[in-house]
Amino acid sequence: MAEALLSVDRLCVCFHQRTTVVDHLSFTVNAGETFALVGESGSGKSITALSVLGLLPPGAAVSGGSIRLQGMDLTASSEAQLCKIRGRRIGFVFQDPFVSLNPVMTVGNQVAEAIRLHFAVSGQALKTQVLTLLRQVELPDPEQKLQAYPHQLSGGQRQRVMLALALAGQPDLLIADEPTTALDVTIQAQILALLKAIQQKTGMALWLISHDLALVSSIADRVAVMWQGRLVEQGGTALFCAPQHPYTRKLLDALPSLSRLAKPQADLAPVLLEVADFHCHYPIRKGLFKRVVGFVKAVDGVSFQIRRGQTLALVGESGCGKTTLGKSLLKLLPGLTGGKVLLDGVDLNGLSGEALRRKRADMQIIFQDPFASMNPRMLVGDIIAEGLEALHTGLDAKTRQRRIAHLLAAVDLPQDCALRYPHEFSGGQRQRICIARALAVEPKLIVCDEPTSALDVSVQKQIIGLLKTLQQQQGLSYLFISHDLAVVAELADAIAVMYQGKIIEQGPAEQVLRRPQHAYTQTLLAAVPVLAKS
Repeated sequence: MAEALLSVDRLCVCFHQRTTVVDHLSFTVNAGETFALVGESGSGKSITALSVLGLLPPGAAVSGGSIRLQGMDLTASSEAQLCKIRGRRIGFVFQDPFVSLNPVMTVGNQVAEAIRLHFAVSGQALKTQVLTLLRQVELPDPEQKLQAYPHQLSGGQRQRVMLALALAGQPDLLIADEPTTALDVTIQAQILALLKAIQQKTGMALWLISHDLALVSSIADRVAVMWQGRLVEQGGTALFCAPQHPYTRKLLDALPSLSRLAKPQADLAPVLLEVADFHCHYPIRKGLFKRVVGFVKAVDGVSFQIRRGQTLALVGESGCGKTTLGKSLLKLLPGLTGGKVLLDGVDLNGLSGEALRRKRADMQIIFQDPFASMNPRMLVGDIIAEGLEALHTGLDAKTRQRRIAHLLAAVDLPQDCALRYPHEFSGGQRQRICIARALAVEPKLIVCDEPTSALDVSVQKQIIGLLKTLQQQQGLSYLFISHDLAVVAELADAIAVMYQGKIIEQGPAEQVLRRPQHAYTQTLLAAVPVLAKS
């Protein structure tokens, strides 16, 4: 039997000595194994992991139980003792690398700092160790990236730097908290493969925190399912074949699947949006006088159509130009654009000023990060009503309030939400508010920019169902931007695959998903997490 490296016994964590968020939790992580703790946001997964390192937020405290690292009780350890454990015995990869990395320090200095905390090394030997770590996590061009700042790296590259920081102390246990949540499926697969390769090379234990059972099924040796602060089920791979608890079955049922293709709509509907040879270029300026020496072709000669009441999914990796295309079609970006964009027969390139502002009522957008896209100081009701007021619809105060109540009901939120602030809602609820805001001006087309990428699978399923219902009830058309083909399979009538600013393949959803022609599309499909059952 494998040795227990970490033992958590009847752990309880409370907020302000009243609210219990982790309730009598018990599990072990064995040396050299991969243990996965899964569950929805708010179930207590991250709080459990932070308890291990004594990093609980203000107001939270361990109120019972024990956490032992090879016999050492971490809950009874002093801050000085825990400092020797953090990074050296237990490494931690946080969920959001952009927030976790120091924005004013170069990548090289941050990794060097992590090494110096644990080992007496300096000068050329230190630089050599930094480069060795960056090569170990397969960061491209590590010599050049030494002088780069976090904002100059892609999401996948930042996550690799976070992994290098966590490995700097050569830990016995690595805790990875949702390390791939907002990453493309291809980058996600690379990060998971990298974690396994490093684990096999170093022999460390890996504790993976996630809400995606399909993802962990391919990497974990044991899985524990957490719900409302408690463990409801744990076991090996047999758990995926025969889940015992209703909550585990709910998580499994919520997984998006390529096999659940949306029923395609008839192509008899008229074309709502026609895009032909559209491009969006950004000038490259150099020299003292900032002369234009070239262009970044973010979107390069794209053509497609969206019919009334239908969904076109635009898929591809981060950086391929999906979001730039969606925003520039709505004239929300400053790049140099060209080509033909006809919305309901009207050429958007020929509009400006008041005419363009009026036409924007027909086209709205749902952003990827709902919290960042709302004013935190405005009430939800005012946020939803903002578009109505900006377009001078002439609605009086009472009519506007009724409209807000109707919109909240349409997205399955209670009417009293109008008097609350965005921070008082969960991620899924905030995304529903953003959908209500987009619906307020009765648009014909909605650009959905990765609206489910950072949501739990169960909440993701709810949002997809809501978008489908609203489309059927109101005849909406969607440009659904995503990197996850399993998600778009359940929503899209047609799919366009984007790569380096160009659409390389498009067609009906069934054709693209089941008979892909381009090698890049095949790569995306191969990277979609599939539930491993054995």
